[in-house]
Amino acid sequence: MYFSKRERKPTAEDFGQLFLPEEAMQPILARSVRTALMEWLTEIWSEEALREVGIGPRRKALFSGKPGTGKTTLAHHLSARLGLPMLAVRPECVISKWVGETGQRIGELFDLAQAGVTLDGATEPVPIVLFIDEFDALSRQRRRSDQAADDSRNEEVNTLLQRLEQYSGFMIAATNYGEHIDQAIWRRFDIHIELELPGQEEREQILARYLSPFGLPRGALCLLGQAFETASPALMRQFCENLKRQIIIGPKLNLDMRKTAVIDRLLTAIAPHPDLGKPRLWSHMSKDDAVKAMPWPLPRIGEFDDDDVVASPQAGGDVVAFTRARGAS
Repeated sequence: MYFSKRERKPTAEDFGQLFLPEEAMQPILARSVRTALMEWLTEIWSEEALREVGIGPRRKALFSGKPGTGKTTLAHHLSARLGLPMLAVRPECVISKWVGETGQRIGELFDLAQAGVTLDGATEPVPIVLFIDEFDALSRQRRRSDQAADDSRNEEVNTLLQRLEQYSGFMIAATNYGEHIDQAIWRRFDIHIELELPGQEEREQILARYLSPFGLPRGALCLLGQAFETASPALMRQFCENLKRQIIIGPKLNLDMRKTAVIDRLLTAIAPHPDLGKPRLWSHMSKDDAVKAMPWPLPRIGEFDDDDVVASPQAGGDVVAFTRARGAS
């Protein structure tokens, strides 16, 4: 139920979920994006020196990319590097069917973010990183129309534009549809980073992370990474976690635990996102060369030579892989 200003002051929980720095996980980043992010963080840490030459660090970033490429994870990682909690805003907590109410909620959200939040056990509010996912739902292109609905939408975008200009804190927005965002709002973001599907090296690291404590020798992992070409990190995580579930639960249910049966059963139960295309593994199923090369039963890390192990960041959490970053124009 939506809150009224007359009833009480809105809290972070009214808009979404608060993520703490210690909950963030180390992402897997391609070199180009890792460089762009380190440049941004260094700017922030060098604020005083930048002020001496008449400029300041950039504070607003827009992440765009296909579903499942890890936009939320990257935003959380950045907020953790800054030592700040992140408020992940859910669009349905802001958008209202009532005329004028969405604009009011936008204002209340930015007022709360500007004031900061008070964490459990604290007496003073702390700054936050404001993260708005599915940002295009709030910032679609304005258009001329005689319809009241379009007029209301234009007013909401104008309100968002004004609050973006006034907001002095850190903000990250994410969208799957960058082309839908109003051009004036797009220009208010200092940094634009496009998150693309992972390359072969990133795919191997992602698979190694989520197969843990099981593992594959380098050759088998390489073939499996090739079979996942065009797959998102989210799909690879789903495959690995469901494979581990099969290994544990299958024998308890007296399921066929032959490798081909397990893989076919697994792939039948997971559907790649239609926008990303179907990775080769879903076309060949258990007949794929990657499956033929996979040792079975799946060995645990330490049961084959360490030289055959692909290093991966710590297990757990989402994984992100990127291939292109670009500064705002």
